[in-house]
Amino acid sequence: MKSHHASPARGSHAAVSKQASDHPRLMREQQTVSAMIRLYCDHHHQDPACRHCQQLQAFAHQRLRRCRYGHGHKPTCANCNIHCYAPAMRKQIQLIMKWSGLRMLWHHPWLALHHLLDSRRKAPRLPSNRPLPP
Repeated sequence: MKSHHASPARGSHAAVSKQASDHPRLMREQQTVSAMIRLYCDHHHQDPACRHCQQLQAFAHQRLRRCRYGHGHKPTCANCNIHCYAPAMRKQIQLIMKWSGLRMLWHHPWLALHHLLDSRRKAPRLPSNRPLPP
């Protein structure tokens, strides 16, 4: 049986990052992008330890955590005015989302429904003085 112990905080930076990653909307977006990548990888690569897809997932999660809009006001990436993905990664994630989009309705209907509802949200105006999250 695994024991879940809290890891010691590495200063205020770790505490802020932990709080931000606990936001329900951010957690749902991370689940959605992970499910899309997993569907794509399972069909195209058939390798549970696919390093390429794991790197893309880690990059997507990092971008979600560092969103300039903050976690409560974040639009879906398709509706965002700021494109924070590197061009190569953006092309890859677009390909994955296009392929797995309709399949999400069958495999993960609640995540797909939430993503559809979130996509109707317009990007709020970004305050110029908002610092980047850690």
